[in-house]
Amino acid sequence: MLRIAVQSKGRLFEDTMALFAEADIKLSTSKRTLLTQSSNFPIEVLFLRDDDIPQSVASGVADLGIVGENEFVERKEKADIIYRLGFSKCRLSLAVHKEEEYNGPSWFNGKKIATSYPGILQTYLDKQGINADIHVITGSVEIAPGIGLSDAIFDIVSSGSTLISNNLKEVEIVMKSEALLIGNPNLTPEKKEILEELLFRIEAVKAAEDKKYVLMNAPTDKVKDITEVLPGVKSPTIMPLATEGWSSVHTVIDQKCFWEIIGKLKALGAQGILVLPIEKMIL
Repeated sequence: MLRIAVQSKGRLFEDTMALFAEADIKLSTSKRTLLTQSSNFPIEVLFLRDDDIPQSVASGVADLGIVGENEFVERKEKADIIYRLGFSKCRLSLAVHKEEEYNGPSWFNGKKIATSYPGILQTYLDKQGINADIHVITGSVEIAPGIGLSDAIFDIVSSGSTLISNNLKEVEIVMKSEALLIGNPNLTPEKKEILEELLFRIEAVKAAEDKKYVLMNAPTDKVKDITEVLPGVKSPTIMPLATEGWSSVHTVIDQKCFWEIIGKLKALGAQGILVLPIEKMIL
């Protein structure tokens, strides 16, 4: 049994639960308990605050954890990055009042900066040769300049709407962050085997993102031309139809070039084009 620490609420919690559901790992989250076990996969989930997850994994309280890269870097705990999950993306940025005349990082010399990430901020300031006063806040960092607690902030930015609503502007991006799957360095062989199966499922879900499964009927004499415009994962599957001179073509197309490819297929004589979402792609 693997124990995996997960954030107890917020966007990262929602994205993690969605990933487990896509990987067909059934978990009961109707009652917000500290620990819940999957009914069909050998894992149990430990719900924690995001800033407690790195330590819980490093100490062995949990075998794995799903945590924001920002928290992992800030806590500096001894755990391994196993997989970059690609969701819950954000950035850690410096922001100042929107009316400030900002002329570069040297602006922060002698200024007071409010943040929940003093470690990452101090590392950045040291690299820039900046001497600033770091004021640690655990709550709503963005309000600090408005109430006179600081001259600037260093905080998580996603859309930037929170900054705008507090009359702030983003001036420096210090690091980009995404959800990480981290692990204790001393997993037993049995737990490593479960981890391999978990990774297999995660990779299958990630491989299917933004892809469509396309089936079409095409004149057999146009199949070669059609296959040349298909940027599928692998060579398309081609099967003869009962109607002489026609074939069925099956392939996978990336969402980003989907409509462009569909237009080319129609121009080459493809008919009866059927598009299906891919729930999972077994690699």
